[in-house]
Amino acid sequence: MTQKRIVIIGGSAAGPKTAARARRLDPRARVTLIERGPDLSMASCGYPYYVGGVFDSRNSLIETPTGVPRNPGFFKNAKDIDALINTEVTRIDRAARTVHWKNVLSGEESSLPYDKLMISTGSTPKMPPIEGIHLDGVTTLQSMKDADYLRRVRDEKSVKKAIIIGGGLIGIETAEALQLAGIQITVVEVMDQLLPFLDGQLAKLVENHCRAKGVNVILENGVASFLGENGRLTGVKLASGTELPCELAVVAVGVKPNSALAREAGLTIGETGGIKVNKHMGTSDPDIYAAGDCVEICNCITGAQAYAPMGDLANLQGRVAADNMILGDSVHFSGTINTGICKIFDFAAGATGLTEAAARAAGLDVETVVNASPDKPGFMGAGLLISKMIVERSTGRLLGYQCVGPGDVSKQIAQGAMAIRGQLTVEKMLDLDLPYAPPFSLAIDHFIASVHIMDNKLKGVMRGISTSEVRRMQCSGEKGTWFLDARGPEEFEAMRLGIGEVLIPLGALRRRLGELPEDKDTPIVCFCKISLRGYEAAIILQDAGYTNVRVMEGGIMAWPFPREK
Repeated sequence: MTQKRIVIIGGSAAGPKTAARARRLDPRARVTLIERGPDLSMASCGYPYYVGGVFDSRNSLIETPTGVPRNPGFFKNAKDIDALINTEVTRIDRAARTVHWKNVLSGEESSLPYDKLMISTGSTPKMPPIEGIHLDGVTTLQSMKDADYLRRVRDEKSVKKAIIIGGGLIGIETAEALQLAGIQITVVEVMDQLLPFLDGQLAKLVENHCRAKGVNVILENGVASFLGENGRLTGVKLASGTELPCELAVVAVGVKPNSALAREAGLTIGETGGIKVNKHMGTSDPDIYAAGDCVEICNCITGAQAYAPMGDLANLQGRVAADNMILGDSVHFSGTINTGICKIFDFAAGATGLTEAAARAAGLDVETVVNASPDKPGFMGAGLLISKMIVERSTGRLLGYQCVGPGDVSKQIAQGAMAIRGQLTVEKMLDLDLPYAPPFSLAIDHFIASVHIMDNKLKGVMRGISTSEVRRMQCSGEKGTWFLDARGPEEFEAMRLGIGEVLIPLGALRRRLGELPEDKDTPIVCFCKISLRGYEAAIILQDAGYTNVRVMEGGIMAWPFPREK
């Protein structure tokens, strides 16, 4: 039997996964893994936590679960995979089915023939062409080298102030890591919110949490230039003209696919700049596959092409590519629904599927709900969850789900992701049989409670209004709406919005209906701490003949704006 020659370019996530899977499927294949850098199979998503001191051993980023370093010796001895490090592929000769490489340390050059080739060249941080960007003290957090540098900064305690440029996943995780080291942090984001995978209301809650933890947040502003003396960073000048002194700046404005090698080889490049692949992770050359941050894939919900540089997706794609390289094109990669999560001090923030903004931009008619409630009973140490659910109005199909808070966000996002991939509708989710016990959940899980609220809205049982709309009404000075707070007096005294609300506790509402406006068409917005009592108050008012009653979804806990106290 002819020995199949498998060559894999890239040794971070998709590449090693492909190599290991190919070896398991074909014990006789000759598998070669080529990596430009000095490390293999790096846990890059762990970089911020190494920087922040969550763990101290650098080797933890490149070790197996049993503590064995994933170096060339490990790949050869444990898996019979030839791993070349510090080796850059300079050219792919498709006609000869050969890759040409160069050792970046010794200068040695050679070539390797292949029967099947895998390209997993990853991504590169976007570095905007800003004056001073090459100053010492300006960095990214994308490589082991970057992580080593920032860890030294943390350990040496030489930096007092740092600027994080970009409020996405990496920016926020880096901000936490450095702030925990005692560094004064400012996050600068050109958009009007942090974490673009969230809609604005939930992103504002995350912003508030960052501020409460001592992180300064500047939105709708960019960096005009980096300031320095003698080649060393001393500050950042914003587009607004403000100058912020700092000794460190971390650029986290996203990444772009490393698709140049594929482009030079004549492979088709997609509209996002990533290598275009089919459902088998095959490129435009039947003998070449690609996976990871260098490719573009399909969005499962909209069908549009998407760039989704996530470590979990890279591993999943690598497995599919390996199956098809060894067994023939028989396994599919479905695409992405853009599921993600990050830790933010005592919060987590996660999302899956489409945001409301993205769904509307795709031309979908949607309904949304916001739910604030605990993740488990109070007597079990409950943590608050605030979530937003987006469904297609005509079908009830779940399109997106977001959740933030100190509770178990990961579980909620996982449930939402499975429901989206299963194309479940509100009707199908009303009685999901999820695991329940007080240490883990409420009897009606937070996710199912969100479904129940959505069901009420779709059936017209409840009319909701978002906190953002209430805030707009407040800021515009809009008159005529009556705001009813259905909590108790002690709660009201301890915390209130200060938007002109009237306190009538739920238990007293039926006997105090005479205090409400005489005009039964008066717009009334009911709420409480999480708006469960607000919903029950709305039912009482509707039964009393009031025709224009709405519930502020999520209540005071979902209110991300300034309040009276």
